[in-house]
Amino acid sequence: MKYDIKDIRLAKKGKLRIEWAANDMPVLALVQKRFKKEKPLRDIRLACCLHVTTETANLMIALKEGGAKVLLCASNPLSTQDDVAASLVKDYGIPVFAIKGENNKTYYRHVDAALDIKPHITMDDGADLVSTIHKTRTDLAEYVIAGTEETTTGVIRLRSLQDKGLLLFPVMAVNDAQTKHFFDNRYGTGQSTIDGILRATNKLLAGSVFVVCGYGWCGRGVAMRAHGAGANVIVTETDPLRALEAIMDGYRVMPLKEASRIGDIFVTLTGDTTVISEEHFKLMKDKAIVANSGHFNVEIDIQALKRMSKGVRKIRDSVEEFQLKDKRRIYLLGDGRLINLASAEGHPASVMDMSFANQALSAEYVVKNSHLLQKKVYVVPKDIDENIAMLKLKAMGIKIDKLTAQQKEYLSSWELGT
Repeated sequence: MKYDIKDIRLAKKGKLRIEWAANDMPVLALVQKRFKKEKPLRDIRLACCLHVTTETANLMIALKEGGAKVLLCASNPLSTQDDVAASLVKDYGIPVFAIKGENNKTYYRHVDAALDIKPHITMDDGADLVSTIHKTRTDLAEYVIAGTEETTTGVIRLRSLQDKGLLLFPVMAVNDAQTKHFFDNRYGTGQSTIDGILRATNKLLAGSVFVVCGYGWCGRGVAMRAHGAGANVIVTETDPLRALEAIMDGYRVMPLKEASRIGDIFVTLTGDTTVISEEHFKLMKDKAIVANSGHFNVEIDIQALKRMSKGVRKIRDSVEEFQLKDKRRIYLLGDGRLINLASAEGHPASVMDMSFANQALSAEYVVKNSHLLQKKVYVVPKDIDENIAMLKLKAMGIKIDKLTAQQKEYLSSWELGT
């Protein structure tokens, strides 16, 4: 078995952490149990480009139990947990190509290694497998049944391909499942982003001015958690509806140029490029902290910050101090990459339980329905979404009401009314 990881001797620690995460992933465990019995992915070659974490490890194990031939590479150079990678290789026989801190050349070499298996299914977090196939390895498209996509940024890239008529195979937008983005993006990103910032800085949030750039589901989650910790939250937006929602949720809303003058901590969560740029750095207070929780490290203009600086030093793990020419200091966290994974452990397992159940069941769905799928982006079927929600409630020991026959008839009729 070929693989490329940091150190196979880390496997023992990784295996224990994988088991710990499994304790909070009961829905995926139920999927894995059925997969082991039915083998719905038998002989399917499955290339996965995901964050190499304990939660991802449990997904890989479930897919392998389902009969798939799985290979995993990292979807971000700083998100890999090296002990987890080692355990997947040694204890579970799953090839992994991922090393925390790998450079861009190694990163894309690992992406190519995943594609070398000529996958039937691509499983992405950020669409790097799909985009690589479309850019440089189009010969592989004939083998691909479909892809699945985990995150908002990736879905944006895929819909761009679809809208331009360039998408070479179907893709399931797992991110758009309600049991994914309502929970993973809001509660997962909310908690893990704050966790990453605190681990990196050890700063007190209470009383600070905390600027959230972007009020999508991830931004909502971070704003909620920062406010809960006592921060004075400001939201910046370009979408009038989201800006209005942030106002109604109790936050201040203003242009980023105004917020730049008063913010203590800034977090970008937009999925877009150059959100915080030179014009904003020029206005920031001494010792302002800047972090990103969007998928790619393009939201903060790091090159502009370097040009403005007379010196840069690493002052803490995951913290770089940029000494500006006017003697102000700006602190960049995690090299501008996903701070929740660059300096913390990412989302809690109980949240990823639903996200990865969606991934596993979407893989099964595309295998069973490949003859019906066109070259477009699909939303996860409603019955899969609802089944995952019901399984999660069951695992939590929670029961809910059911509609009566009379209620169902009322909701489906136009004759009944006042």
